Amino acid sequence: MTTHKDRARRLLDQGGQTYAEQAGIRLTDTPSALYRLLVLSVLLSTRIRADIAVAAARELADAGCTTPRGTLKTTWQQRVDALGRAHYVRYDESTATALGDGAQLLLDDYRGDLRRLRGEAGGDVSEIRASLEKTPRLGPVGSAIFCREAQLVWPELRPFLDDKALAGARRIGLPEDRRALARLVPAEDLARFAAALVRVTLDKRLAEAVEPAGAGSRRAG
Repeated sequence: MTTHKDRARRLLDQGGQTYAEQAGIRLTDTPSALYRLLVLSVLLSTRIRADIAVAAARELADAGCTTPRGTLKTTWQQRVDALGRAHYVRYDESTATALGDGAQLLLDDYRGDLRRLRGEAGGDVSEIRASLEKTPRLGPVGSAIFCREAQLVWPELRPFLDDKALAGARRIGLPEDRRALARLVPAEDLARFAAALVRVTLDKRLAEAVEPAGAGSRRAG
């Protein structure tokens, strides 16, 4: 009989790569890594395929957008071109503008260091999200993406399992209660687990691999 923990482990094994990892970001509690995650969250916020957004994050990093100052050293056209190389074309011009504005805002408000945002929020997740959502083109979807990934290095965010992650849990027969879901994996795996749950909502083959046909009748806690 397959238990919820068995299914969660299988999901981690088969889909447990964070979007930051996929974008080549080694996530640490440092200004550059957190900024690159913020950029990735902006890119993933639009109605565009996740693999294109990830490729765009890589191209922007290669162009020098690894810190707010680095982003401001690039021209608007260089940012547009980087997005274009990743085929991030529907939103390339507006996103290039938003990234420049966001970099300046981060420098003005937090001297380019998102750890200052975290400190001002005092561990309050709602405050962290509200502050992140001042970033141009981010919004609630983007702040959720950032927090899902950042819980790896900001423990006060744990467990961060938003509605998209819960939809993935529902699809493969896992609990939809956040606390019950979080207990299925070690705390240090929650970011990977959240990313994998989101992938389940987008990838039918992954869902089938985690819960083969006919398994629904054998679900157990």
